[in-house]
Amino acid sequence: MPDYSVITDRCIKDLLCIEACPNGAIHPTPDEPHFASVTQLYIDPEVCTNCGACYVACECNAVFAINDLPEEFLELADVNAEYFRN
Repeated sequence: MPDYSVITDRCIKDLLCIEACPNGAIHPTPDEPHFASVTQLYIDPEVCTNCGACYVACECNAVFAINDLPEEFLELADVNAEYFRN
């Protein structure tokens, strides 16, 4: 799998990353039924091209390239991917 980005649990769902993503890789969007029930947003590793637009847009420093993901957040790469398997 190529490089991709991961959203961590620092996410505050301010939607800035969704607006910045040129590929539509970040979900749920506000118009999806389960938006209100999730505590953070997620990046689909199959769709993300690691363009970096979401890192720049994120004001709470919640988004990292998979290769730059701090050790304390490594398990969140699986959490992001799992969101899209359901």
